[in-house]
Amino acid sequence: MSNEIKPDVSMAETFERLDIRVGRILAVERAPNAVKPSYKLTADFGRFGVKTSVARLTQHSTEELVGKQILGVLNLGLREVGGIESQFLCLGVQFPKTDSGEATPVTPMIEAKLGSKLF
Repeated sequence: MSNEIKPDVSMAETFERLDIRVGRILAVERAPNAVKPSYKLTADFGRFGVKTSVARLTQHSTEELVGKQILGVLNLGLREVGGIESQFLCLGVQFPKTDSGEATPVTPMIEAKLGSKLF
């Protein structure tokens, strides 16, 4: 892993173009056809609707994830993962002492309004 920070970028051309919103996980199930162990998440983003994603959050139990608020990128387009249409990217960070890609979701510290924008 590199210790170097990536080059500076313009806020207007990068971060401000991403639509990152607060959602709540409604349902979690195994994604049986994904290449690596993954879950299919169904999340409510308030006025932006209920969307699905495939995420490598399998170090958490399904019961632990249901009801949690998460941050999701809503405008990256559709992507098929293991035969499942992934409609948003669930943001996460590396789960300690696991293979690369195993994640724990990024969550707000307090309850936020569903659909709230990250800024």
